[in-house]
Amino acid sequence: MSIWPDVAEQISAATGKPFAARAVRTRGSALNATAVVEDGERMYFVKHNTADRIGMLRAEAAGLDELAGTHTLLVVRPICCGISGTQAFLVLEHADLADRNDTIDADLGRGLAALHAQHRDHFGWRQDNTIGTTPQSNQPTDDWPAFWAGQRLAPQLAIAADQGYTGRVQDQGAALLARVRAFFPGHGPAPSLVHGDLWSGNAAACGGRAIVYDPAVYYGDRETDLAMTELFGGFSPAFYAAYAACYPLDPGYQVRKTLYNLYHVLNHLNLFGGGYLGQAERMMARLLTEVGT
Repeated sequence: MSIWPDVAEQISAATGKPFAARAVRTRGSALNATAVVEDGERMYFVKHNTADRIGMLRAEAAGLDELAGTHTLLVVRPICCGISGTQAFLVLEHADLADRNDTIDADLGRGLAALHAQHRDHFGWRQDNTIGTTPQSNQPTDDWPAFWAGQRLAPQLAIAADQGYTGRVQDQGAALLARVRAFFPGHGPAPSLVHGDLWSGNAAACGGRAIVYDPAVYYGDRETDLAMTELFGGFSPAFYAAYAACYPLDPGYQVRKTLYNLYHVLNHLNLFGGGYLGQAERMMARLLTEVGT
């Protein structure tokens, strides 16, 4: 059964203007099925997955609203979210995306610094969400090292163990969890609003500005976002210069960025397989050397 009549009905209800999808163009995605729907006048981008993923899609919509509410970065806006038969769907505004250049990257750097200046009195968020399709806990706390160890690294290591990644990676992980506080001498980060999944594929140009999408938001150490921009590359010197001019980083970031990126490498191990195991083990070995273990 096609989900598109239900999608069109919910778009109509959400926008207050009748929408009847005349064309549906499907697209590929690593984690969700995606499509563009249009009626000759308006166009929307739709993500859909199995119905049990509705919480993931609703959390993504809430995260986009959280980012947009700061008026710091241009954000793809959610329209509606629902279930049709066996499928859950999230409808987003359609953005005409283009490749970033130095001017756009500088805009992104300034906007990200302004986003990170949005603070709360605790780490975490009002709800749990996902990183990719992996559950991500955001239980509030005022203890950042405990948050990173208990709600980021430990769950990924547990998933890895359940998938059969035992031995060295688990031994290293246990040793690292016991020493997480050693990476924070004199560094007490403010709980900043972070995008949470800021690799180059989740930022683009749109209408002469930088735009972001596909977040995994929470309030945490702003260094986590900067670290991920370095994990897979794709951000120009103009981005880092613009960010630093607005909100300079602490020198300890150069070590902590590996601690923060370990989370994403472990998540890639759990989502995409053993090709990331060696990278995770090398990162943990480097981190344990830093703290003398």
